[in-house]
Amino acid sequence: MTISGVHHTGLIVRDLDASIEFYHGVLGFPFDSEPSPWFDGDELAEGVGVPGARLRQCCLRVGDGVLELLEYANREPSDEPVHQNHLGAAHVAFRVDDVERTKADLEAAGVEFLTEAHTVDDGVLAGWRWVYFRDPDGIPLELVEVAYTRPDERRAGIAAYLADHPAAGGTAPSEGAP
Repeated sequence: MTISGVHHTGLIVRDLDASIEFYHGVLGFPFDSEPSPWFDGDELAEGVGVPGARLRQCCLRVGDGVLELLEYANREPSDEPVHQNHLGAAHVAFRVDDVERTKADLEAAGVEFLTEAHTVDDGVLAGWRWVYFRDPDGIPLELVEVAYTRPDERRAGIAAYLADHPAAGGTAPSEGAP
């Protein structure tokens, strides 16, 4: 078995058009496909594991990846996203060249951030500059600048973990690992 990468990340949104305005209009992600019409049926319901599923979607390009926005007509009644620390919660982190500049640009466009940008210079995330914000539905998003890496430390840390946890794969990282 070979998994070669992440094809796309999907987010369930309240209003597809409003989310397109944010992700395309504010964040600047170009369209990878046009918004779909509403579609449904037994095959879709079975495929996504949602009885009676009816949805429309749109894919936007984010660097080499794709962000899929999905609006379900029969979404479970909730106006709040899953809390960040709940099982199954997720967030999307966007790689940027300069977290401070990108944050300032987005603030000028009306985006509110949870805090100032954070700098990590020790530990497993050394080199990261990061900050969280939310989309119009409250879905957590992150900007990450990787200012530098410490590949030798990362390889040694991964090797030590795998040596102590053989069920996790038990093999040392390849030379190309971070």
